[in-house]
Amino acid sequence: MKIAIAQLNATVGDLAGNVARIADFAERARRAGADLMVTPELALCGYPPEDLLLREDFLEACERALGDLAARVRDVTLVVGHPRLAGGKRYNSASVIQNGRVIGVYDKQRLPNYTVFDEERYFEPGGGWCVFGVNGVSFGVNICEDSWGAQGPATARRRSARRDARVGINICADSWNAEAPRAAREAGANVLLVLNASPYHVSKQGVRYDVMRERVAETGMALVYVNLVGGQDELVFDGGSFVLNREGALTHQLPLFEEALGLVSLTDGDPQPGGIAAPLSLEAEVYGALLTGVRDYIDKNGFPGALIGISGGIDSALTLAVAVDALGAERVRAVMMPSQYTADMSVEDARAEAEALKVRYLSISIKPIFDAFLRALAGEFKGLATDTTEENLQSRIRGTLLMALSNKTGALVLTTGNKSEMGTGYATLYGDMAGGFAVLKDINKMMVYRLARYRNSLTPVIPPRVIERAPSAELRPNQTDQDSLPPYPVLDAIMEAYVENDLNPGEIIAQGFAPADVERVVRLVRASEYKRRQAPVGIRITPRGFGKDWRFPITNKFRHRFE
Repeated sequence: MKIAIAQLNATVGDLAGNVARIADFAERARRAGADLMVTPELALCGYPPEDLLLREDFLEACERALGDLAARVRDVTLVVGHPRLAGGKRYNSASVIQNGRVIGVYDKQRLPNYTVFDEERYFEPGGGWCVFGVNGVSFGVNICEDSWGAQGPATARRRSARRDARVGINICADSWNAEAPRAAREAGANVLLVLNASPYHVSKQGVRYDVMRERVAETGMALVYVNLVGGQDELVFDGGSFVLNREGALTHQLPLFEEALGLVSLTDGDPQPGGIAAPLSLEAEVYGALLTGVRDYIDKNGFPGALIGISGGIDSALTLAVAVDALGAERVRAVMMPSQYTADMSVEDARAEAEALKVRYLSISIKPIFDAFLRALAGEFKGLATDTTEENLQSRIRGTLLMALSNKTGALVLTTGNKSEMGTGYATLYGDMAGGFAVLKDINKMMVYRLARYRNSLTPVIPPRVIERAPSAELRPNQTDQDSLPPYPVLDAIMEAYVENDLNPGEIIAQGFAPADVERVVRLVRASEYKRRQAPVGIRITPRGFGKDWRFPITNKFRHRFE
């Protein structure tokens, strides 16, 4: 028999659109000879639906949508993820649909409540197992975390092949623990279907392989891992659905960051070798995540295009390239806003970037506006030294101009600040932080350089001196970023240790970093919380970004010990 893997890009709340998408995939699967099709976790409503789940009318609409989907799918068994209200309780569920009716339901048992997940807020844990048959083969279900667990590697147990193979279902987290997969196996399954909405971060796919191989080794079951793809606010789902045979060997691998329909042939309940998408380099993987995040945020929210304030610097150059690659040059506009402190080479490089990427280019000098502001404030500023106030004023003028263009055209302003800047507050509220979506919010400065070089390896669009020159905000004469910050290699390493790995300052110092640098970075991160809380949402690509999984109080008197 054949199983179809529907690696779908669902849109949260677009029930009619998601039903149509799933039904279309099911028809394609039927025409390809599939007997069974599996969708990702909560594919019917999109993931994560967050507080929509607290609204009864939303859950009722999901129930109607499930009925509509069941009526539209014929001649192929469908396993679809959806929210379910039963007995006054909400469940993260998967239903098995055959011939227009639901013949089985599995409720997710292990509800993740860490990093970006809040499932305990919305769902009740399920119990039991779900095993169903298709053409003499039986399947079991898990949902994500149900099969992700802290169990150590186990010895694989060979099981004799049998024609009446049984298959279990897990949903996402259920398969990260041994109990739910074992329950499916004990119910007779030897193939496990795992439905996932597993968000991307760097190196995530390798972790998935490792954990799912543990489940295969523990249970002796072949495993079909189906993952969501697409962008949802700050989260990016990378797809990468895959299949492991009873030996834990990879037999199928769908591409990253693309919708795809994969077909898996089973012989005596064991998947036969099939297509395996080529792995991506780290830079290609991260760049793909940025493209997906930008494209889906713009398109799913109905913006006609994007506006980017470019400066001739590397951050705006990379953001412009991502926007063009995600949306097409015709939907992107670059705006250069030079001041008296802008170097000639910055103007030249900004224009060269726009020309290389074939985008519309506009230049507006902010000097007359800046001078007018200074005249208006002259009385209040009299006798006071020039400081960052005047620097921030320039940035805020640029932010105002970009937002005016956004209001007039409907295009969304993409901000260009990176994680190194957002972390330490090296950004201006209502200035370069003004905008609707922060493309590089979780990309540190050193990764910005790596991504710029990667993008130029495809086609040269970023002038070499943009990558080679010292970065500068150009808000005063002869300014460089390193006037205000530690060198970026040091800054980024300390930030990673403190923000992503949750190390204390003393532990970071013990790694060999200068105490003064550690204290400075930690102080800047803490002091900038109020700024970050007002920053636009941005794409998460690390295990911990400044978004859903960073929840520190703004008003906070706690101080670390630096020893």
